[in-house]
Amino acid sequence: MGLFRAWRYVASLPLVDVGELVEKDVRLVLLDRDNTCVPRDASSAPPEVVAWLDAARAAGIGLCLVSNNFHSSQVGRTARELGVEVVDHAMKPAPFALRRAMRLMGASPEKTVMIGDQVFTDVAAGSLAGVRTILVRPQSRSDLWYTHIFRVFERLALRGVTFEGE
Repeated sequence: MGLFRAWRYVASLPLVDVGELVEKDVRLVLLDRDNTCVPRDASSAPPEVVAWLDAARAAGIGLCLVSNNFHSSQVGRTARELGVEVVDHAMKPAPFALRRAMRLMGASPEKTVMIGDQVFTDVAAGSLAGVRTILVRPQSRSDLWYTHIFRVFERLALRGVTFEGE
């Protein structure tokens, strides 16, 4: 897999099969916050995301938010609400925060998956950290101004890619 190619492409986080993650020996899921777990134009995760996190936890999978969001209080509040660990100020695509999250959670790259909505941050960071990646569609069209620019290039990078569940 290349730097910008995900292991899997799934339409949304709740459509990621928890049972399949367990079968693939995944013990830790690293999650992006904005537009993966929480829509950018909302303050909390939708019920179907909360239900997915509960199912993953029940299956014995560790969960950790790894967010570039610089509003630590917002990211921390979300982590508490969702009952997950957090590493903020991640600076993705740099892999350092993902490695810190794996150390925090006691997981190896081989047993870790990064799930996010952006090719040039989430997928690239996961690739650089040596973990499998799952790209999901953003939950909202609302994004930061510079993310809209990245989305143009993302569409080019995703030409021909089919997302499961669409």
